[in-house]
Amino acid sequence: FLNLLNNAAKYSDRGGHIHVNVERQGSDAVVTVTDTGIGIAADQLPRIFEMFTQVDHSLEKSHGGLGIGLTLAKRLVEMHGGTVEARSEGPGKGSEFIVRLPVVVEASRPQESGHEEEQLARSSLRILIVDDNRDGADSLAMMLRIMGNDTRTAYDGQEGADMAGEYRPDVLLLDIGLPRLNGYEACRRIREQSWGKGIVLIAVTGWGQDDDRRRSHEAGFDHHMVKPVDPQALMKMLAGLQSGNEYQRTKRFT
Repeated sequence: FLNLLNNAAKYSDRGGHIHVNVERQGSDAVVTVTDTGIGIAADQLPRIFEMFTQVDHSLEKSHGGLGIGLTLAKRLVEMHGGTVEARSEGPGKGSEFIVRLPVVVEASRPQESGHEEEQLARSSLRILIVDDNRDGADSLAMMLRIMGNDTRTAYDGQEGADMAGEYRPDVLLLDIGLPRLNGYEACRRIREQSWGKGIVLIAVTGWGQDDDRRRSHEAGFDHHMVKPVDPQALMKMLAGLQSGNEYQRTKRFT
């Protein structure tokens, strides 16, 4: 909902209006976020939840892209058994986003099943996200904090390498195509440090060919995930690291 509200504000001129409506419809809770902003063209509505969709290329410099904000919002809603839909009458006529979530009417499920699912989805790690797409980095950091982790963000390779030395994360989610210092070189520099040898380094990139995976492995990455990252797959991986299947907690402040 924060992502939807941020986008509504971002793409509305000063003096515009944003309305939030919440109601019960049958077994669903329905939340509608409506704005009087720039609107969405009909041919762009089917792609609006795709990674890095630009609602209007002429707005790129003044507003920036949607990052993974809407993609993340959609996937989080779907993880809770819900749906999200975008509507607009066209450019200049505002937008409407409708979220439907099932209402929990009784807690009759066996406790063990729910507890197991929760354990798979939660972790408590120190995670650094490095991505030059600020919307993407910030949205991912927010989701990981919700899942119980401590997070930091950096927006270029040099900043990421420097912050890794200060923050000493357990896990580093590192984009490859970064300004100042690309992800491969940032990974190599981190691995050269004594404190960097035990960090779990995950390449999070739009490049997913076999050659890309080979290069990331040679640079020192432990894992390679292709954008858009499946939140459930990421949560499962982090939970595995937390439980010690791949990750051994060590002192990082010596």
